[in-house]
Order: sequence, then C-alpha cells, then structure tokens
Amino acid sequence: MKLLDSLSSRRIWTRSPVLTLPCVPVLVLVRAGLRAKEKIRILMERSGRLLLLGLLLRVCSAVTDDRLISDRYAVYWNSSNPRFFRGEYTVEVAINDYLDVYCPHYEWAESDERMEQYVLYMVNYDGYTTCDHHRKGFKRWECNRPRSTGGPLKFSEKFQLFTPFSLGFEFRPGHEYYYISSPDPTGDVCLKLKIYVKPTNDSVYESPEPFLTDDTTAGCSLALPRLPLLSAMLLVLLLASS
Repeated sequence: MKLLDSLSSRRIWTRSPVLTLPCVPVLVLVRAGLRAKEKIRILMERSGRLLLLGLLLRVCSAVTDDRLISDRYAVYWNSSNPRFFRGEYTVEVAINDYLDVYCPHYEWAESDERMEQYVLYMVNYDGYTTCDHHRKGFKRWECNRPRSTGGPLKFSEKFQLFTPFSLGFEFRPGHEYYYISSPDPTGDVCLKLKIYVKPTNDSVYESPEPFLTDDTTAGCSLALPRLPLLSAMLLVLLLASS
C-alpha cells in the first residue's frame, strides 16, 4: 500500500506541471510574433523606399550624366592671347565638360589705363558676328580684379543638360554657343569665343534656348523630365509609401 501511494504521488507530481502551465509564455510568444511581423513589415517598407530611391536616382543620373569623365578647357581672356587673332577661336566640348576662363592678371606695377578689364557676354549668332552684346545677349562674367592677390580671376562653365541653379545655363549637343567681351581693347579685333557641344550617342534632346542659337528645326525633342520635376516625383512617392 505504501508503494502504491508513493507511485501515485509520483504520477501526480510528474503530470502536475503540465496541468498547471501558466498562459504567460503563450502570450509572450504571440506578442513576440506580432513584433517580428511588424519589424518585417517595416523592413519591407524601407526596402521598397530604398529600391524606389535607387531607381529614381538611376533615372536622374541617366538624364543628367552621359559621361563619368569630364575634361577641362582653359581660355585666357586677354588681348595677348594669339588664339583670338588666328581666325575663329573655337573649343569643342562634350556634355559635362568644363570651360575655365582666366581673366587678365598683373603681378607688376601697371597703370590703370593699361590694365585690361572685361565684361563677358553670352550672345546669339548675330551678336557674335557683330561683336554686339546688345543683340540678344546677357552678362555672364566680369573680369574686374586684375590685381587680385590670389592669382587671376577664374570663371567656370559646366556644359550640362540640366541645372538646378537659377543662374546656370543648359546646353544641348550639336549646337554652338558664343561668348564675346566688352570693351574691345584694340579697336579693330573683337575678343570672341565659339563653343561647339559635340553630339553624343545619337541622342535627341530638347531644343536649346532659341535666342542664343538660331535653330530653325521644328520642335525635334525628346521629352525628358527636368531634375526639379524628378525630385518632386521622388518626394511624392516617398510620402505616399510612408
């Protein structure tokens, strides 16, 4: 009898933990599962946003950057540069290249009357041939510090399809652009420069500004979205996915 009682008590003891399991671990598991599900949802949303951002940035880079390597071309804008007097001074560039214009600079004593100072204008073809910036042109740079202590004053032009800056200018492959200066120091020869933007990959782009290039081609253009529009689209899509 004592043996049976001991065995019975052992059975009860071995089964009692099963019968008296609390429900707290189950709730913990459920909550952990919900938290894991929420984390997965958040990760999926973030991954979707990053993927969308990457795609839009890829589109932006495809639109704005046709070349990863840029070249720089230097032009020394002064009357002693012989290239201004050997026929038409022409520089051929590609999209995303740079033009560095160096103003006259004097490291020795010179009278103010003999120091060259210029105002450079971007003009159309008529203004280029007549060296008249009043014929549909606008001021681009001003060389007005010939004695600057840091060396010659330099201005840079980037030949890009689209610019986010209000003072920037947008260029189109296959077109010419023209720069002239005022005043004319010699009285008979005008300092002027022609820039030719070379075509790339047989692409068709939006027509350039009509007042700078006397382009008579009928609106042959590819409607590429501008950079501000792409930025707005990106912001709207990110807000919609949040």
